[in-house]
Amino acid sequence: MNNTKQTVIIAFALFSLFFGAGNLILPPYLGVQAGSDWYLVALGFSLTAVVIPILGIYAYAKLQGTMFDFGKKVSPAFSYIYSMFMYAIAIALPAPRTASVTHEMAITPFFNSPALLTSCIYFALVFLFVMNRSQLLSLIGKYLTPLIVVILLIIIGLGINSGSSEMVTTAISSPFSLITFGVFEGYQTFDAIAGVVVGAVIVLSLKRYGVGSFQEKRKLILHSGLLAGFGLFIIYAGLIVCGYLWQDNFSDNATRTEVLTKLSQITLGEIGASFLSVLVALACFTTAVGVITGASDFVSGLFQDSRKAYTLTAILSSLIGVLVGSYNVAFIIDVALPALMFIYPITIVLILLHVMPEKFASETVFKAVVLVTFIFSIPDFLKFLIPIDYLEGVLSVIPLANHSLGWVLPAIIVFIIVNVYQKKSLNNDIKEA
Repeated sequence: MNNTKQTVIIAFALFSLFFGAGNLILPPYLGVQAGSDWYLVALGFSLTAVVIPILGIYAYAKLQGTMFDFGKKVSPAFSYIYSMFMYAIAIALPAPRTASVTHEMAITPFFNSPALLTSCIYFALVFLFVMNRSQLLSLIGKYLTPLIVVILLIIIGLGINSGSSEMVTTAISSPFSLITFGVFEGYQTFDAIAGVVVGAVIVLSLKRYGVGSFQEKRKLILHSGLLAGFGLFIIYAGLIVCGYLWQDNFSDNATRTEVLTKLSQITLGEIGASFLSVLVALACFTTAVGVITGASDFVSGLFQDSRKAYTLTAILSSLIGVLVGSYNVAFIIDVALPALMFIYPITIVLILLHVMPEKFASETVFKAVVLVTFIFSIPDFLKFLIPIDYLEGVLSVIPLANHSLGWVLPAIIVFIIVNVYQKKSLNNDIKEA
């Protein structure tokens, strides 16, 4: 297989991995909220929804290991806890959200049924597919993603061509606040988590295409990642622009799902919008099956591939899905934010450290940077659990803490200090020798 064809195939696989149907509700809402400053939120959103996830896959291409290996440079115990926490988040938040998105986009417009009923039926079917693995979903997935992409490109084309909006200013005060707004909305894609959870699968699958050497994998992932990232950016930025151009058509309190649904109705008409809703529901379903199957496989592996452990994990995950999935999308997004504020910074620094040359990312650097990131992420996490007045003293002394990015500068400073110290120690050892 020639290099160009390999690159395109892997790029499409990466695009499909990160192109979650649930993510589609996020960009148009950003455009509505940002107004004429849409490009700033697009920048922030792209950082955490495109750049970091693609770098996560590239990190795996360098690591040549499993998810457990991803955090092992910190310590085996940390890696074990980190892996468990990542899967717990996956089954407790993004998987149930797919049911909520399905209800709001594909059920509510046609039936006046409760969300709990949708969630029960949805996860009963998910459980059946998880317990009876089938090629059906993978076959559906091959056609769903291209079809949804084509429809979205039509929406974007029609939306940009016929949309017009006055230069509406946003209530968000500063450019940096707009960028961080996009950054945190990008957290809600869960794509950095997806990259860590299934990145190893993508890298290992390269062997099927005859890619064996480290250099070949790294080069192929780099080129494919850039292509996939460009595709994701076009879709996300296009939907953000459409949200801005058509913002006059949405009420001030319109939800993320309502914005996407209304936008599809404006550009495609009722029939086209209904068709998109069904496709999104099917794509959400395949995502939920994939997440719960992956989590069940992980737990089963901890107990020597126990079928009982697999079944119990699938049952528990489906029950959690029924419960959480019965709430509306906005509620699930609000509930997810504290957990994402806690796990995303650690995931980002792990990805960046793995991408860097090894001479700058020793085990000591991993330990120090991850520890500092963990400590300085605590105030961002606590903001959502206790009154912010209790944290004012801490937030006032940590740079960027008021933007929920208090971990960034401390992590950079510690990274530099540890590297300088290690280089100095190495030079002293060489002189003594």
